[in-house]
Amino acid sequence: MATGAEANRALEAIVLAAGAGSRFGGGKLTAPWGEGLLLDAALAAAFAAPVRSVTVVWGADQAVLAAASRYADRTGQSGRLHLAHNARHAEGMGASLRMGIASLPPDTTGVFVFLGDMPRIPHEVAPRLAEALAAGARAAAPVCDGRRGHPALFSAELFPALRSLAGDRGAGWLLNAMTHGLALVPTDDDGVLFDVDE
Repeated sequence: MATGAEANRALEAIVLAAGAGSRFGGGKLTAPWGEGLLLDAALAAAFAAPVRSVTVVWGADQAVLAAASRYADRTGQSGRLHLAHNARHAEGMGASLRMGIASLPPDTTGVFVFLGDMPRIPHEVAPRLAEALAAGARAAAPVCDGRRGHPALFSAELFPALRSLAGDRGAGWLLNAMTHGLALVPTDDDGVLFDVDE
């Protein structure tokens, strides 16, 4: 079994960005946010995590593909960016998670799952989640004001369960079903709860 330090060197991140953004009126992830785009903020958090690379799962909106590539070029992260097209994005978040997990290198020991429409994730949260996984947790997630937030971090032990998700059943369903091994990491930053649809 990998030690904590070895495990952290094999962490990856997935950014789910395949939806149509219909509640937003379309084009959600490429809408302006701060000094860039909504997707830029989510990508900044993912690249700031202790991961080898970031995989953006895109689908409904080809503009997301271009936006992710531009962000990586602009920030010097092109070598760490991977793009995975989910042709079955209409099936829901489960299909995107399956695609993302399938795209990971075989030696991956854990994966962060970020949502493309959550632009205020505090960058200091991901390293704390990684510490929880290295300490033996099967999964870790931040909690703020009694509510579990994002991103979530899953050990490789849970990849088969993530690959079995269907429809719009996301990773939150798996966390809800866990009876042991879930580390909840407290934070005062409600960015772990904020998404643009709320």
